[in-house]
Amino acid sequence: MNFKIVYDKPGRIRFRCGGYAFDKILEYSLYNRIVSENYIKKAEIRSENGGILVYYKEGFRENVIKLISETDVRSLEVIPFDSEYGIAEIDRNFRDSILTAVAKKIISKLFIPITIRKYIIIYRGLKYVLTGIKTLLDGRLAVEVLDGASIAACLIQKNYSTAGTVMFLLNISGLLEDYTHARTRAALADSLAVKADKVWLIKDGTDVLVPMSELKKGDNIRVRTGSVIPVDGEICNGEAYINESSMTGEPIAVMKSSGATVFAGTVVEEGSIAVTVRELSSDTKISKIIELIDNSENLKAGVQSRAERLADSIVPFSFIGFGLVLLFTRNITKAVSVLMVDYSCAIKLSMPIAVISAIKEAADMDITVKGGKYLEEFAAADTIVFDKTGTLTNAEPVLEKVIPFDGYSENEVLKIAACLEEHFPHSVAKAIVNGAAELGIDHAEEHAEVNYIVAHGIATTLNRERAIIGSRHFVCDDEGVEITPEQQSEIEEKSGACSVIYLAVGNKLSGALCISDPLREEAETVIEQLKKCGFENIIMLTGDSAKTAEIIASKLGINEFYAQVLPEEKHAMIEKLKTNGRRVVMVGDGINDAPALAAANVSVAVSDAADIARETADITLHGTGLLELLMLRELSELLMNRIQNNYRFILLFNSALLVSGLFGAISPGISAFLHNASTMAICGKSMTKLIKENQNYESFF
Repeated sequence: MNFKIVYDKPGRIRFRCGGYAFDKILEYSLYNRIVSENYIKKAEIRSENGGILVYYKEGFRENVIKLISETDVRSLEVIPFDSEYGIAEIDRNFRDSILTAVAKKIISKLFIPITIRKYIIIYRGLKYVLTGIKTLLDGRLAVEVLDGASIAACLIQKNYSTAGTVMFLLNISGLLEDYTHARTRAALADSLAVKADKVWLIKDGTDVLVPMSELKKGDNIRVRTGSVIPVDGEICNGEAYINESSMTGEPIAVMKSSGATVFAGTVVEEGSIAVTVRELSSDTKISKIIELIDNSENLKAGVQSRAERLADSIVPFSFIGFGLVLLFTRNITKAVSVLMVDYSCAIKLSMPIAVISAIKEAADMDITVKGGKYLEEFAAADTIVFDKTGTLTNAEPVLEKVIPFDGYSENEVLKIAACLEEHFPHSVAKAIVNGAAELGIDHAEEHAEVNYIVAHGIATTLNRERAIIGSRHFVCDDEGVEITPEQQSEIEEKSGACSVIYLAVGNKLSGALCISDPLREEAETVIEQLKKCGFENIIMLTGDSAKTAEIIASKLGINEFYAQVLPEEKHAMIEKLKTNGRRVVMVGDGINDAPALAAANVSVAVSDAADIARETADITLHGTGLLELLMLRELSELLMNRIQNNYRFILLFNSALLVSGLFGAISPGISAFLHNASTMAICGKSMTKLIKENQNYESFF
């Protein structure tokens, strides 16, 4: 690569390769190539001027020069930006835009004659005036009308300096808002990406588990109940109810069959489909979710929506004030001062910036929030309901014991159970599959297609006999399998406090699998702190026995718990709590939690939750524990406090400006400057972190 060294100091060197020596799309590829060397600390790449700024370890100057000279951009492959590089690029663009705007303002004032500058201001001002007129013709009396009117009034008065200042400040405010949205989108994109590690590839008529990286366009994959669809594609076989809320915002699943298009990030609620891979990228899903967060009225915080409505409703009063002042004082300067100060601009800008910045801060803490509405609901909630297994208990339960019946051996029971459970991601299923793997049991499929029965259990056909696995309620009550008193006595004696999963083949009990489900290390402390955070009711729901539930609840200090609860009963309990006036948070991880998660005011899925739980939930924790719940509560409460403080500041400060303008204490130009400067300041403040950097939640232990 040809270059000129334009800056050279120890540890830092800048190369200039000439304008567009490499394309914009190759920036990250070149950056990746340079920072791959261990003597490079960091680098900045700009395609516009072919600039390469390299920070390196002292003593490696010649290595850096050799690296740049030997790099052939034509051999680089285009690779997508990662989130860190994308955010750095956004920061640089924002900084350049601000510096450019300020530089233009200074250069214009110093070097452009007043006469020419006047015509430039008139030309630019007319754009704002025309935008205001268009908004008015569209039937909306919004902030754009007020901006256009205030600039028009300045131009009519020939107060070009004030008009130029107003437009400059509006431009800066717009850049600030665009920067906040762009930076937040970049931060959310990585956390919202579909990150499937493995998929079931249909090969020679059988399903084979393969790494996602081996998948190619045109391959056929199997997606079963409860699993996320990892690709864009077309159904080539089967039918299923698919939850597309991540794409459309609609919570109701739709039936899809052969020939229908499916998208990455949507979830199979019930059924099984074979999908022909059309696109491997999940960019569509990411952009759709972020678009929903930005624009969907249903996902906005109620206080944000009210602020935006209030902002537009205040605009007419600004015009009324302008007219009244002009009528009674006959002083156009004082009347224009009223137009220069409006409450709506600051309200409409600062509220969404505060909300979306809080969502970004949550993403930085490994918490995905799908809309500002859910932060508001979390702050207001007084009841939190926990699923037990995989939520309050360890995310990795362990298979402790296998109790065989009906002539089966322990290994045979475990082999069948693992074969069925491996298709349905859940912490208990993982324990069974891992237990078989540790014993070296090969559980190659010998059964027909497995089905998840209305979120109760799993059923299939094995050697022409019906095979089922699930809770005692499912196996006995729903499927009619008899468990003799002797069998039950043996199970109770050997299982202790373990959870028990029942396996039946041919309508006879074949075995019981005892799952040790230790509590999460932080669970007791988190429950205690949640009580101090204002949660009046803490409830535990579980499908386990009353004995197991009582032991767990006692250890955690939970007074209210319900055992042997079915998925529809969890849903009914959430609805009952809401009917009684409670604001409910539901925390879960499994397929059977999905109905309750959907019913709650705000729902939370833990890090290793099933795909359908993560997609159904409004908030997803990506950390390994429950401490994020405390962080989330504090973040949501601080956000609500910030919004209320913003309201008070905007009302007080702008009222003071209005009064000062009416009494002639400040000119329209100063009024516009202070108003726009305060708007920028409050927007900037709304972008700052809500939780202190040194806040240590581990100190609770």
